Amino acid sequence: MTENAQQQPSAPPTELPTQYAPADVEGPLYERWVERGYFEADAKSDKPPYTIVIPPPNVTGSLHLGHAFEHTLIDALTRRKRMQGFETLWQPGMDHAGIATQNVVERELGKEGKSRHDLGREAFVERVWQWKGESGGQISGQMRRLGDGVAWSRERFTMDEGLSQAVQTIFKRLYDDELIYRAERIINWCPRCLTAISDIEVEYQDDDGELVSMKYGEGDDTIVVATTRAETMLGDTAVAVHPDDERYRHLVGKEIRLPLTDRFIPVVADTHVDPEFGTGAVKVTPAHDPNDFEIGQRHNLPSLTVMDEHAVITAHGPFQGLDRLEARSAIVAALRAEGRIVAEKRPYVHSVGHCSRCKTTIEPRLSMQWWVKVGPLAKAAGDAVRDGRVKIHPQEMEKRYFDWVDNLHDWCISRQLWWGHRIPVWYGPNGEVVCVGPDDEAPTGEGWRQDTDVLDTWFSSGLWPFSTLGWPEQTESLAKFYPNSVLVTGYDILFFWVARMMMFGLYAMDGTPPFHTIALHGMVRDQFGKKMSKSFGNAVNPLDWMDKYGSDALRFTLARGANPGVDVPIGEDWVQGSRNFANKIWNATRFALMNGATVDGPLPDASKLSATDRWILSRLNSVVAEVDALYEDYQFAKLSDALFHFAWDEVFDWYVELSKTTFMAGGEPAKVSGRVLGEVLDVTLKLLHPIVPFVTETLWTTLTGGESVVVAEWPTDSGFRDAAAEKEIESLQSVITEVRRFRADQGLQPGQRVPARLTLDGTPFAAHEAAVRQLLRLQPEGEDFSATATLPVAGATVALDLSGTIDVAAERKRLAKDLAAAEKEKAQAGAKLGNEAFLAKAPDNVVDKIRTRLAKADEDIARIQSQLERLPQA
Repeated sequence: MTENAQQQPSAPPTELPTQYAPADVEGPLYERWVERGYFEADAKSDKPPYTIVIPPPNVTGSLHLGHAFEHTLIDALTRRKRMQGFETLWQPGMDHAGIATQNVVERELGKEGKSRHDLGREAFVERVWQWKGESGGQISGQMRRLGDGVAWSRERFTMDEGLSQAVQTIFKRLYDDELIYRAERIINWCPRCLTAISDIEVEYQDDDGELVSMKYGEGDDTIVVATTRAETMLGDTAVAVHPDDERYRHLVGKEIRLPLTDRFIPVVADTHVDPEFGTGAVKVTPAHDPNDFEIGQRHNLPSLTVMDEHAVITAHGPFQGLDRLEARSAIVAALRAEGRIVAEKRPYVHSVGHCSRCKTTIEPRLSMQWWVKVGPLAKAAGDAVRDGRVKIHPQEMEKRYFDWVDNLHDWCISRQLWWGHRIPVWYGPNGEVVCVGPDDEAPTGEGWRQDTDVLDTWFSSGLWPFSTLGWPEQTESLAKFYPNSVLVTGYDILFFWVARMMMFGLYAMDGTPPFHTIALHGMVRDQFGKKMSKSFGNAVNPLDWMDKYGSDALRFTLARGANPGVDVPIGEDWVQGSRNFANKIWNATRFALMNGATVDGPLPDASKLSATDRWILSRLNSVVAEVDALYEDYQFAKLSDALFHFAWDEVFDWYVELSKTTFMAGGEPAKVSGRVLGEVLDVTLKLLHPIVPFVTETLWTTLTGGESVVVAEWPTDSGFRDAAAEKEIESLQSVITEVRRFRADQGLQPGQRVPARLTLDGTPFAAHEAAVRQLLRLQPEGEDFSATATLPVAGATVALDLSGTIDVAAERKRLAKDLAAAEKEKAQAGAKLGNEAFLAKAPDNVVDKIRTRLAKADEDIARIQSQLERLPQA
């Protein structure tokens, strides 16, 4: 827990400091929220439920930008639903992370000169629990820093007693239904972690290797095969060719000599072989390749394991005891000495599987393991999406989901570890096999032993949506909060986790899927779109940015980049910009409070409102409706952008500025506008709260005197619209914007006052003259007023007297020079684009750049000519 998070909760401020200091606000606010129980969920409540589970972070982990991104989105959804009156549960917890956690503790033991085998299984597991208590779970404190509104009293751990019971229960049920079985098959083996890993835990990358072609057999019975793993030839038990390949028809059924060994192996015909690839013949090593294993099964070939768990050669002979890579070189050298190497290609770039945790090259290996028969489970998971019970958002991600579940292989669930849920199966002295449920007594007596393997971590996390609610007990929480309303998670674990939860949820909960919607988001990348990694030097600790700019700034930046299913670029400049937005909200609210903004009493009748008041209230209701629709579509980027531009542009830069003259004048109009401004801020702060909770809580409680915006009522669209007022203010904005642009073009300083005559009669905004003059720094016309520039815009006319404010002759000379340069640029770009020979040879990107230059030159010419036309005559 952070230092801020340990501070005692304090009461909300009654007035605002001159500057917003996130570090002074965030910790105390969060602790007050937790102390008051705002994030807890009551299963007995008659409110409609809204449930989201946290994708459980590893107990070994710490907060990274991916966590911060995902948690921001979930927190925004749950905060809004809480404000809408739902009984909201954001379920927290952590995953025991079998391999990762065991590796951490084994490294700690290594520093003491010990291994887990020195301790023994029971003492090692006790040591892991000790590490978990002392060092694990630091992410919980970091979640508080971010503002996660989770129900801390319900925090779960995948190895706690209740979840362990759930794991044992579902294993027993699957086993009894013959959906879990034990068999010897090819698995992905990590020689570093010393355990099997599933297909989805293998990361493939292009590595530099070697492709060696070698000759088997003698005389007319020779055949050439190629391999990138020469060391496996010691375990070859056949050579396979295609049945229709005439080149090898005379060899099918014969036995040929396997080099470097005293064995003869058969040539078999199998349709798996591609006769067009390489020599059309492949070596078959059933114990060390999944495709070869299938060939071996079809042809009753023996499976010879020639490597141990450390990938060290065990086959008898001169290569015994060599590491696989050492053996590879030695075997190629020995074959070369016998004249059996036909060709060698180095480097040979090919796709190689690596352990996703330790990056070691995996080794396919024949092994006795436990498996889940996924066929019927995967079909149910696919059907639930196809028939609409579960929606995947964005919808285009459905194809990836179906590609996976429709082609899912049986799942290897056993791991050769000590930390994890031990497989609840006992073996008897006479070959008995007994699966034990949580209510069963384990067999005792001489010769009985429990399986030494543990279950894949994804097995227990696949139960997360219902095991955390008390299943297999039929608890009130399970009845209230299952199924989850939505799962918010990254597309990168669609297969790891989402598919597992779908299969287990449908199986355990009588066909009820674990969630109604799967909302998939992308991965966080750096500002250039590159994957963040310590090795790339672009990894960011989100706590650093929160310390520097505040948690709200980080959250808003992440939400503003969150388009469904799309990766999110983020850079420090953007976080700084979000900090500026938080400061803008703070300063604008301070101004409003100092100028009479209030939420007291009902809004005045529309007849008492100015056009500016009616405009902002009309826009406010439109934004409420827009934000609600975007939330329902999980369009976080669009709703954040809509709120940013409404708050900054329309409320702070236009409404507040247009109302300043009203506030300065005082009286009843100022009171009316103060009430309108209070209403607008009240609603805007509520709309912003789910994404930027800390600054909005401080401002809202100060503005309204309310208990907390966390439990305030979410705004609803009142239906108030005033198209005429919106059109009037849009026209007024056009006038002000155009005159500001003209002033800037003429080089006038922002604060420089210019005499002007405003012809606003006959337009719908004649009443805005005082505001127009204030915003544009236009002073009244004097007796010697001379209109040297006239701007007709939006039905109004603004005549300016620029005499004495600019040197017209010098300005004309400067603009003429700029015009000549722009015309020269246009001529050069046009000449190149008119040259057919150039266009035929130039790369597309070069041609595109020249077209861009031409378009820019045209824009510059039009702008400069307009400025010249508006200048007074010299």
